[in-house]
Amino acid sequence: GPVIYRQTRVGVDRRKMYGGNHRRVQDFGGLPFTMFKFRTMAVAQSRKPSEVWAAPDDPRVTALGRVLRKYRLDEIPQLYNVLLGDMNVVGPRPEQPTIFAELREQIPGYGARQRVRPGITGWAQINQHYDTCVEDVKRKVAYDLEYVTRRSAGHDLKIMLKTIPTVALRRGGW
Repeated sequence: GPVIYRQTRVGVDRRKMYGGNHRRVQDFGGLPFTMFKFRTMAVAQSRKPSEVWAAPDDPRVTALGRVLRKYRLDEIPQLYNVLLGDMNVVGPRPEQPTIFAELREQIPGYGARQRVRPGITGWAQINQHYDTCVEDVKRKVAYDLEYVTRRSAGHDLKIMLKTIPTVALRRGGW
């Protein structure tokens, strides 16, 4: 498949900030946008794409993809999303729409993460590993909500500085 992978993700929910759009037919929880990443997995064989979490020994991950994921280099194309205004460098990680809808039903406060733009790195990412189950997501949501309330330029700088050893020492990546 193409080197750059495109995937729909759920972004910031401005309805709460500006009075909302009550005419919306379907509530995605935030503005859907196209996120860019380096492809790390083989192209799905089925016509219908499934939205599932990757596992540590996921057979879909390519050899080069393992290296990119281990050092989290697959996230570099998201800098283009930052330039487009869909994402910030720091913020909660954006989720796929179907998984977002499921998690919003299962985890209280999950939708509150969408009060800020999603980010390439975040408070949850430097304190937790990749998600493998709903319990992992619950812990990350607590970090994300803490970030939303404490958000500042100083806190963002602290997160960016802590991201460097997280990436360099391969903490939480696989």
